[in-house]
Amino acid sequence: MEIDPQAPAIAEGKIAINAPLETVWRIQTDIDRWSEWNSKVQRARLEGPLTVGSVFRWKSGGASIVSTIEEIEPTRRIAWTGRAMGARAAHIWTFEHRGDEVVVQTRESFDGWWPRLLPGLTRRMLDTMLPAWLQSLKLRAEAGIRLPDAEAS
Repeated sequence: MEIDPQAPAIAEGKIAINAPLETVWRIQTDIDRWSEWNSKVQRARLEGPLTVGSVFRWKSGGASIVSTIEEIEPTRRIAWTGRAMGARAAHIWTFEHRGDEVVVQTRESFDGWWPRLLPGLTRRMLDTMLPAWLQSLKLRAEAGIRLPDAEAS
């Protein structure tokens, strides 16, 4: 699955996280707990196992969204599509282990009647939401990491 390159609103972001890959993956794919660490998500509930074809319902930015998992490659990639208020979204997350860090990249496209009517507003919304989500993921994943004291070395 890929995002829609012709959609009126497309955004992407990337962040380096100083945490184990398995930790970052587990946090991002534990959909039921998104609202615990991501202030942009009011609630989320996966209906069934984390597998291709599973549906999850969530609320973000005041919109109730129904999403379907389209791809999963454990610790490497997860992708879903979603529908909310006259919009269709495609969202892809990739995870790459680089040295002591995990580089997380996300890409999303929005299409439908309101993204076509208000493309600038939709792009600005995505340009705000994706970096905030990435930063929240980074903070959550790094929260359990203890860095050595400078004085102890």
